[in-house]
Amino acid sequence: MLSIALVGIFSIGTALSQETTTTTTTTTTGGKGAGAAPASGMSLEVGARYMPTFSSFKLQKPDGSSLKADFVLGHGFGGVLGVNFSSVLGLQGEFIYTALAQKYTYQGNERQVCLNYVNIPVLLSLNTGKYRAINLNVVAGPQFGINVGAKTKSFGSGGSDVNDSLHTVVSAKAGDVGFAYGAGLQFGLGSEHRTKLDIGFRGVTGLIDVSDKSSSQTTDDYYILDRTKVQTYAGYVGLTYLIK
Repeated sequence: MLSIALVGIFSIGTALSQETTTTTTTTTTGGKGAGAAPASGMSLEVGARYMPTFSSFKLQKPDGSSLKADFVLGHGFGGVLGVNFSSVLGLQGEFIYTALAQKYTYQGNERQVCLNYVNIPVLLSLNTGKYRAINLNVVAGPQFGINVGAKTKSFGSGGSDVNDSLHTVVSAKAGDVGFAYGAGLQFGLGSEHRTKLDIGFRGVTGLIDVSDKSSSQTTDDYYILDRTKVQTYAGYVGLTYLIK
């Protein structure tokens, strides 16, 4: 009987030892001390972004014929607010001020047409792993633009402003709607990868004609914007932070 009791006690002790070892191993693997991030669950993401931008929109001469224009590097600045429903699916909104421009030559002088917008894209985000050290994401969705300024600049051969014989009117609608798309990489900084360096590409295809020819004109005025939709192509770099 004594031998049977000893065998039973030894068996129970061995089982408890194995259970303790398993529990300790699991805790060590999944704990925050190892820098692990949650595999699922909702989180918020906030950040700031700089977006060098090239744009394309059509211009016209006083007689209504097409005017050849070239790209001018514009600049965008703004913020990002996102909701991640899981590690792979999210929704993000942005608030970006963007200065767009096209340059052309007319009557021997170089000129620029400038359009300024506050753009608000609302984008579905697909990720390879939002909480990983490196995350590849693609985004797509509508973008709503608010026109906050439109003007033309004229520069003479010496670099000073010159007056046109006709008054160029840059008239754009108050709003714009486009389809935004893009892809990027996020690099996690720190042990838990909550702070992220963002780099990527963003394109926007305009869906409506932004030219506005409804205002009254004098005989010396002409509209420089042809019937046109705005296309933009931008890179971006920024920082975001995950709030779990």
